[in-house]
Amino acid sequence: MSVATFSIDPVTGRLGVSLDGATRAVPALWLREQSRDPSQLDLVSDQRLFDPHLLPVDLDIVEARVDAGADGTWVWVRFSDGHAERFDATELAIAIDPDDGCPDPIAWRSDLGTPPRHDWRELHRPAALEAALHDFLAYGTIVVHDSPTTEGTVLEVAGTFGYVRETNFGRLFDVRSVPRSNDLAYRPVPLGPHTDNPYRVPTPGIQLLHCLVNDTSGGLSTLVDAIAVTDQLRAEDPAGFDLLVDTMVRFHFRDDDTALESYRPIVDVDHRRRVTGLHYSPRLDHLPLMDDERTRAFHRARRRLAELLSDPAFEIRFALQPGEAMVFSNDRVLHGRTGFDPQEGPRHLQGCYIDHDAPRSRYRVLRRQLSRPFARSGEG
Repeated sequence: MSVATFSIDPVTGRLGVSLDGATRAVPALWLREQSRDPSQLDLVSDQRLFDPHLLPVDLDIVEARVDAGADGTWVWVRFSDGHAERFDATELAIAIDPDDGCPDPIAWRSDLGTPPRHDWRELHRPAALEAALHDFLAYGTIVVHDSPTTEGTVLEVAGTFGYVRETNFGRLFDVRSVPRSNDLAYRPVPLGPHTDNPYRVPTPGIQLLHCLVNDTSGGLSTLVDAIAVTDQLRAEDPAGFDLLVDTMVRFHFRDDDTALESYRPIVDVDHRRRVTGLHYSPRLDHLPLMDDERTRAFHRARRRLAELLSDPAFEIRFALQPGEAMVFSNDRVLHGRTGFDPQEGPRHLQGCYIDHDAPRSRYRVLRRQLSRPFARSGEG
């Protein structure tokens, strides 16, 4: 979080904030929204008791001062609508540059080797669950080992991290060789790196795959970090990267009972244009109609992305063993599989989906319960 300091301009009397070496005026409307006065904010629910959308457009600060004392620094302000309040400068600084309380993502390549591993038998302990959530949020994937090899266990593992999301495939789905299935995942063919279900709104945030039995020599799991790959793409071709961020692509899924469709960019970014993940499935996407020059530029960038995703330098590859559950961010960590021969023996995995919000919430709550400061950039 950046350090913010507040001051009063001696000439204009206006309230200003210095942030990252630059000083700028504090807008009255922004400051008024930050009110934590009990007449303006319900302190139990942390929800406003007033509607900031109905504040006067010409709202102004008519009086302000900054007081520093033993109890900290306070910004006292009177607004043109008559409201007056003393703001905690530390809380205002947090509002300017919020910390979401979760570890920053750590980009990784093939030298990661395998995902961080956590023992299912220990995850009932808050400290062990916090460590597992930390690694998941930082790396986008973990393996939970030594879980039962009974059908349905994947739902129990998923419930430790979040809430199971039901789809047309059910609360859980089976991954094994099924002739003439409605998805290539259920056949023994190799699967390149992809995100699941980009045709859904919203897409599943997190996927779990739990191994019940794997008696084949193939069927290795493959994972690729979208952040590491797109960092490389952006360095090589900034304009192409921007095209993949700004161009909406159609994804669809059809079978006898389902018709799903969505439009979204291949590269997903946050409000600071940092990559959060990909919507990537060459079996399911469709080019939008653009002029020829833009189409070729878009395809060039998409082709290079495909090459990087298939580059062994970015891929980890391992055999998921019975009793192991692979947990991974569906958009950040693209998954695939090597081919296998179903005649060698049975291979049976069960999977399910959960959304992103619950693991992040549980991590923050555990940090608070364990009296730990919020972790950043891979800190434990």
